[in-house]
Amino acid sequence: MKSSAAKIQITDLDALFGGAPAQVIGDQLQEVLLAELHPFKGHPFHVEDDEKMREMAESVAQYGVLVPGIVRPRPEGGYEIIAGHRRSRASELAGKETMPVIVRDMDDDEATIIMVDSNLQREKILPSEKAFAYRMKLEAMKRKAGRPRKDNCVPVAHNLSGRKSRNVLAEQVGESQDQIRRYIRLTHLLPPLLQMVDENKLTLRPAVELSYLTQDEQGLLMEMMSSREIVPTLEQAQELKLYSQDNQLTIAKIKVVLAQGKSGPMQVTLKKKCLSQYFPKDYTQKQIEEVILSLLKTWKSQQKGVVTNDSDG
Repeated sequence: MKSSAAKIQITDLDALFGGAPAQVIGDQLQEVLLAELHPFKGHPFHVEDDEKMREMAESVAQYGVLVPGIVRPRPEGGYEIIAGHRRSRASELAGKETMPVIVRDMDDDEATIIMVDSNLQREKILPSEKAFAYRMKLEAMKRKAGRPRKDNCVPVAHNLSGRKSRNVLAEQVGESQDQIRRYIRLTHLLPPLLQMVDENKLTLRPAVELSYLTQDEQGLLMEMMSSREIVPTLEQAQELKLYSQDNQLTIAKIKVVLAQGKSGPMQVTLKKKCLSQYFPKDYTQKQIEEVILSLLKTWKSQQKGVVTNDSDG
């Protein structure tokens, strides 16, 4: 379907791109009707009508959109916004009918990477936004790494010098690979739990542990958290995860774990003064417990192996 947008070709690219029009060779800079602009599918970043949006709308009303958005044509007509969702909303609030955009043909993975990169420049990003943005970009990078380049048919992975996509992403966004993995795990949380992370009611590390629970188990946990007005600590979340991995996490077990609180058996039994000879002097109680939990988990898996071997004999 042919677009009915008002297409006004703008030729003064130097003024918009700092004297470097070569960066947009092959692109089309146009004025497009706001009615023909559609959000990016699965766009993970929120567009809020907050104070900053009102300020942007006032600026657009006075000066117009100074930096064009980036869009791509949709097969069904109109354009999909790659970068410029907030500018589009500000234009609506300012009473504008059109917005300047760069129309660029790109595949889904290219569009995803540009969409994420443009939005990660925001001043404030919620954990849920990072979670889905990192996941979308990492998946797109992995797919691109397995495809040949158009110019010489050499796989893109060759150009990454053997580095894994997650390592490349970590370098690009300034986060460690472990931190990226933690954020992506948040995408496995039920929406109410993820919202608690955004609202700082549930911290990142316990949330990551809870993400390993099944959807049904998370639902049971939410019921208990709501009825008892309690949020799991890291230690409690780790214990819930262990029960879940053994397919033993029931509502009764959840009650027991949440009832333990900070006075639970782990906190009471493990005293740093009794274990200090086995750990560096600067280790905290929390670090000691994490090491012991890890060792116990390994020991438990080894015991399962012993039982299996005995039964085979």
